[in-house]
Amino acid sequence: MCWPSVLATTAFPKQISWQSCRRILTYRSAKGGGVKGPFELRSELDANGIPRLEFPKPFNIAELLIDRHLAEGRGDKVAIRTLERDVTYAELIVEVNRFGNALKALGVSPGDRLAMVVKDCPEFVYLFFGAVKAGVLPVPLNNLLRANDFAFIFEDSQCAAVVYAAEFAQEVDAAVAQSSWRVPHTLPLEGMASFGELARQCSPELEALPTQAEDDCFWLYSSGTTGRPKGVVHVHRNIAVTCQRFAVEMLGAKEQDVFFSVPRLYFSYGLGCAMTNPFWVGGTTVLDERRPTPQTVAEILRRFSPSIFAGVPTFYIALLNSVAMTKADVKNLRRALSGGEATPLEIMRRWLELTGVPIMEVIGCTETLHIYMGNRVDDLHVGTLGKPVPGYRVKLVDENGEIIIDERPGRLWVTGQSLARCYWNNTEKTAKTFVDGWMDTGDTMFRDQNGYYVFCGRADDMLKISGRFVSPFEIEATIVEDTRVLEAAVVGRRDDDGLVGIEALVVLKNAALATETTAEEIRNLCKARLAHYKYPKWVHFIDHLPKTATGKVQRYKLRAQYAPQ
Repeated sequence: MCWPSVLATTAFPKQISWQSCRRILTYRSAKGGGVKGPFELRSELDANGIPRLEFPKPFNIAELLIDRHLAEGRGDKVAIRTLERDVTYAELIVEVNRFGNALKALGVSPGDRLAMVVKDCPEFVYLFFGAVKAGVLPVPLNNLLRANDFAFIFEDSQCAAVVYAAEFAQEVDAAVAQSSWRVPHTLPLEGMASFGELARQCSPELEALPTQAEDDCFWLYSSGTTGRPKGVVHVHRNIAVTCQRFAVEMLGAKEQDVFFSVPRLYFSYGLGCAMTNPFWVGGTTVLDERRPTPQTVAEILRRFSPSIFAGVPTFYIALLNSVAMTKADVKNLRRALSGGEATPLEIMRRWLELTGVPIMEVIGCTETLHIYMGNRVDDLHVGTLGKPVPGYRVKLVDENGEIIIDERPGRLWVTGQSLARCYWNNTEKTAKTFVDGWMDTGDTMFRDQNGYYVFCGRADDMLKISGRFVSPFEIEATIVEDTRVLEAAVVGRRDDDGLVGIEALVVLKNAALATETTAEEIRNLCKARLAHYKYPKWVHFIDHLPKTATGKVQRYKLRAQYAPQ
């Protein structure tokens, strides 16, 4: 499905014509930097005709995303905006250096891990890039986790320090107390005897550690849709690859853009959309440390007029249903991204009607760091995930390990320069997921006759009904067409004869409507729209769907609670 009217009002750079070698940028390090003299970041075609970035030696990504802007004359430009303050690029460089020097003053060494339990604020950026510049590995953590989860991660990462915002003190302190790993340094971000207080006493100058493009840079812990989170190790080059390939070449981001992301910075999607992408192009990011609600996000849109907005389907639904936002609030918007889960077509239609800007569905994962496939605004195919981002390749594999060349669904594998190096402390999972330069995403998709990829669901979530594979998303998308439904998820459940049927777990906008009549009407809607074997035999009304911090539905929890085998 296409909406041709979108393209009439939206300018977009033409598709890049790849040459055998081309310059991405030339950069001379700021005074005291790790790079001596100018270097070029170049793109070359590999043996398969796929563009790859070639990196100079040494290479520390903090110099490109932070230090470079002073040398390029952006010192007075605003890099970060919040409700309380603006931070220029010149101020950003100073604070990054102070925070990096504070880590060194604590005795945290290159290669050590720094656990960050920090909200979306300028200090997150200072701490992250201060660590990277000093060779310390920042590990941003989901600040909604509880003590048991923090304790597991502290033990798993064997972090040398934990820096946390004051409101998370109770959970962090409890985690440190119960962890078998004795964290050497645990400091609040602000207040008495805090990390921030130490940083303010440190030098505003810091020479970047002369790391290499393939050296470890930072970790992220996976969102855990199937259980315990895994430490995902990323190297310096991965940030550059995602910024150049997706933000510049596919999204069309530029220096004049203002970015805002509903997904938080501890999530790979938010880290790219609200921090690395803006700094790569010399743009401005808006950070809001409050928990996102339709009201707070509408306020941000109204006050800062971002031009690039990133969300997830559940939040687009909440924002539209809240009527907190008007078209006047998005007057400068030119890109709207949605990832994490497939976006219902009705939500895409309503968003376009309200804003005049189409939702561009994209997909990425922690292991690829950012987005590896998506729609372009000048090549928008609604209901699909588009095509691979430049520099990435994908393949579909069937149950027998054979590559699929027709329109059958299969398991999606991806390869590109931003793949994680490994899962920390988990060689078995690393060997299973990363094979010969390819990564098993765990997602099921099919490729339509025009070469666009359609998301069917997680491979573990696919249903086999009457001998046929069924995508849960297709059924869920149909259910949410009912205007009484807020969201829905479906799982497989065995009946009294041991056969697998479909159970729908439905959240209504008004719980008072949770009647058998409503359930029957939902079943009839599915019978009218879908193949006969795809309608839900059971419709169960619940208060909410369990989700990860990134908005992905945790169907394994639904299966365990409502459809135990």
